[in-house]
Amino acid sequence: MSNLTLLEQEILKPSAALVEDVSRIKGDIMLLGVAGKMGPSMARLARQAIDIAGSGQRVIGVSRFSDPASRAALEASGVETIAADLLNEAELAALPDASNVIYLAGHKFGTTGKEAFTWAMNAYLPGRVAEKYRNSNIVAFSSGNVLPFVPVTSGGVSEETNPEPIGEYAQSCLGRERVFEYFSQKNNTPMLIYRLNYAVDFRYGVLVEIAKSVLSGKAIDLRTENVNVIWQGDANEVAIRSLLHCTAPAKMLNVTGPETLSTRWIAEQFGTIFNKQPNFIYESAGTALLNNASECHRLFGYPKVTVREIIELTATWMQEGGEALNKPTHFQERSGKF
Repeated sequence: MSNLTLLEQEILKPSAALVEDVSRIKGDIMLLGVAGKMGPSMARLARQAIDIAGSGQRVIGVSRFSDPASRAALEASGVETIAADLLNEAELAALPDASNVIYLAGHKFGTTGKEAFTWAMNAYLPGRVAEKYRNSNIVAFSSGNVLPFVPVTSGGVSEETNPEPIGEYAQSCLGRERVFEYFSQKNNTPMLIYRLNYAVDFRYGVLVEIAKSVLSGKAIDLRTENVNVIWQGDANEVAIRSLLHCTAPAKMLNVTGPETLSTRWIAEQFGTIFNKQPNFIYESAGTALLNNASECHRLFGYPKVTVREIIELTATWMQEGGEALNKPTHFQERSGKF
């Protein structure tokens, strides 16, 4: 495990492009909703890049911090933290100003049965944040779930395609986008709407879910037979660097890897490594939620960590007993119920 930890530290180092870009970002960087899946590693990455660049910005992470250990780990890495409930008007108002805001707050799993809370988090809160930080650059996280299912041969949906969200989670995500767009136009606030499909890491994500199914012999549903993924470290770099590409009106940006991957192929790769035969059920529906991220690749280049590297490293991590987060993506969900 010590070798894997060192390897992880190596591939999570900021790229030269990120270091150059953070030196051009003026002012502090605040991450709202920092304690989720991507926030801690993104905050640490920003801190590392700033330290290498010597540009001196503060990195501030805001969350309720229900897990004190996550807060302590961020502070140990040089990230300043503030405990706040963003839905509490007084606590939101008390947050310090920041020239650059990365908005990570949101609610997905458990939407069914908590629809009102989901809409409050995903569509009401963005308006409050947009007013509070009207003079900041804002990168606002969204989801590819707002986009329509398309044929797997289509190459994915580009930013010009009209959204067609299925289910209340996806609808509330579109609400989040529209509210941010409105305040970008109203207040001339530079923004970038960051549509992600799907970040993966050794500990969670589409590849981990497929690998677990192969190891356990669990049947793998092929109705959604194709998927896009991007290594979390690469997705984090894009989010930070996107602060230099915020515009008013807000810019839309699809963020994922360049491949349209086959779920069957991914499972077969893990099957070869684990010496296990994957178990498949159902036939492909012929459509999936797929992003065309060519604009992202034009701006930032292709991801530095490849899919085959992620598969090999994920398999090794699992075989050697590496920790896993119990945070499934439900990438095979087709009815919009989360």
